[in-house]
Amino acid sequence: MNSKSNFWNVIPATTIGTLIQWYDFYIFGSLAVVLSTKFFPSDNPVTSFLSTLGTFAAGFVIRPLGALIFGELGDIVGRKIAFMATLFIMGVSTFLIGCVPTYETIGYTAPVLVVLLRLIQGLALGGEYGGGVIFVAEHAPKNKRGLWTSWIQTTASIGLLMSLLIIFATKTYLGNDTFLEWGWRVPFWASIIFLIIAFVARKRMGESPIFAKAKAENRVSHNPVKDTLVNKANRKLVFLALFGATMGQGVVWYTGQFYALNFMKTVMQIESNQVDTIVSIAIIMAIPLFFFFGWLSDKIGRKYIILAGLLLAVVSYRFIYEDMYQTANLENKKAVTVAHNSALKQPEVYPKTTQYTDGTVVKETLDKNSKTPKVTLTKTVSNEAQWHLIWMVFLQIVFVTMVYAPIASYLVELFAVSVRYTTLSFAYHTGNGIFGGLVPVVSTYLVTSAKDAANPAFYLEGLWYPIIVASICFIVGLIFLKNNIPNSIEN
Repeated sequence: MNSKSNFWNVIPATTIGTLIQWYDFYIFGSLAVVLSTKFFPSDNPVTSFLSTLGTFAAGFVIRPLGALIFGELGDIVGRKIAFMATLFIMGVSTFLIGCVPTYETIGYTAPVLVVLLRLIQGLALGGEYGGGVIFVAEHAPKNKRGLWTSWIQTTASIGLLMSLLIIFATKTYLGNDTFLEWGWRVPFWASIIFLIIAFVARKRMGESPIFAKAKAENRVSHNPVKDTLVNKANRKLVFLALFGATMGQGVVWYTGQFYALNFMKTVMQIESNQVDTIVSIAIIMAIPLFFFFGWLSDKIGRKYIILAGLLLAVVSYRFIYEDMYQTANLENKKAVTVAHNSALKQPEVYPKTTQYTDGTVVKETLDKNSKTPKVTLTKTVSNEAQWHLIWMVFLQIVFVTMVYAPIASYLVELFAVSVRYTTLSFAYHTGNGIFGGLVPVVSTYLVTSAKDAANPAFYLEGLWYPIIVASICFIVGLIFLKNNIPNSIEN
């Protein structure tokens, strides 16, 4: 089978399955603001939101365990059966999250069930990603591994984009009130449809030829988990991949997309639909760069592209987020009109709307559901400011594409075929899942603590976590990573 026909037999089915897995996993994070009011006590909105982010993070922390469980299956039985199983588990658990009754209905049983389902999702994703990139890389020509695996690398960002678009479409069709009442469940229920499509596409796939050959020659591991964690040579490579590449890649990915999303909604207080639009456009603009940096890594090697992305993120994050925050800072704007939803025309009457000279519109409403009624503020920024924010998020996603596009082929080339599924998945999901997955909750907590302490630059404090982790990864990678591209991954 030639390279072209091989491409069309492997890439579409693998990519669509991995895309659906990321969609299923990220729909929870995309709806974090809404879910915080559904599954947790609403007395303290900040605490509820942090609890939701903590539940979101729980799915990440469990991913290394899923990597070991399904990695062993993939290294002993086969690549295909492992990621077929993860696809089914992820789809069903996502659907069930959409069926869980709210906190008002069943009390603390609601968050317990949601946390349990998030853990199941995390286990499934821990086995999915490794299988996808390995399957593609083991089919790819040796001089196109970076380019071919970059298709898989796009699926995480496209999965996030897909979740935002489906949320937007559901909200538009049902209306905001209906969406907040029960319509938020629809994106979770849609997972079953996507599951069927991906399952049919993957069922027709054959086994990886490299794995099939290794198995026929009895060159596979009989205990991949032990060989990953106990074997000194394999363990050394896992730590190298973790501290020299994947943990930095993880924090850059989640800062540039998820933290940017939450930052604009909760810290900058921009209207939710407008934030989703900003992030969606930025992702669409940046997607071609995954293919570019994947292709470039085939030409010059993986190391320096990954390290350049890490360094650019470290030195620029505070400047980018300072710029983003000031774009919507009302202290920099001049109000021109105030409209009240009352004939009394009094400033203390809510809801009220304020128009600013630059086109920003601010709506203030009184939240009477909390113990202490408080005013909530939502901004809709001008078209010019919106495009400025799009470019700021786009810049962050450029860093994402630099660290993320080459890393799949780098990891495949690093590990031996006998334990590749287990070692690759464990290194990736420990770095991406734990270090990266903790970005939203840790960074939001740091911002909240700094704001409570009356720190005038509180909005920048959440960046210390990704900056420190990415800096450590850059130093380790610069010293210990190799830039050579192996001619064969069959051993």
